[in-house]
Amino acid sequence: MCGRFAVTLPTEAMAQLFAATPSNDLLGGENYNVCPTAEIAVVTSQDGLRRLRPMRWGFVPSWYKTPSDGPLLINARAETIAEKPAFREACRARRCLIVVDGFYEWRAEADGKQPFYLSRCDGGPMVMAAIWQDWAHADQRLSSCALVTASANADLAPIHHRMPVIMEKDDWALWLGEAGHGAARLMQAGPSGRLQHWKVSRAVNSNRATGSQLRAPVENAAT
Repeated sequence: MCGRFAVTLPTEAMAQLFAATPSNDLLGGENYNVCPTAEIAVVTSQDGLRRLRPMRWGFVPSWYKTPSDGPLLINARAETIAEKPAFREACRARRCLIVVDGFYEWRAEADGKQPFYLSRCDGGPMVMAAIWQDWAHADQRLSSCALVTASANADLAPIHHRMPVIMEKDDWALWLGEAGHGAARLMQAGPSGRLQHWKVSRAVNSNRATGSQLRAPVENAAT
């Protein structure tokens, strides 16, 4: 799965990466500990026009009366996304992309859960598959999203059994609905050998923790 990630790429660079038009209300700024319910930058496409938009990380189904009216849906499993009432329409019609530096994952160890940081071996931005929708109830309006996850490949399996679906550039158009049908085949972990990982401080266990040191390698798991 994916429950935290880091983003340092400026929104202007994100927009350039995807040839997308940025919204005026993007927050921007570096965040080394992006947590669920945070506002993040998301790439959508409609009629071939890509937009970089702010959205809440935490998908809000249409029947929720408030954003917190049910479980917090930060991830959608690739194996069941097309069947789940909360996700199936978004899976067909509202797919998006989220760009990050890397993400954190935890492994259960004898002395507690140990966090790891995972990033691309080539040092480039990591682009993850997601779904989105606009939610409204009474006078409330909210755009929200959830990451798509799949069974872990060999890069992540030693740490966790799930991982986000990571998109290569050649697949962006298909996932965004710009290149016809067939996006379902993209909902898998992808080839191994593209991700690197290392242990990081357990300081990241706190959703209040900030700073680039959160993703720095550590030798002592208890730090």
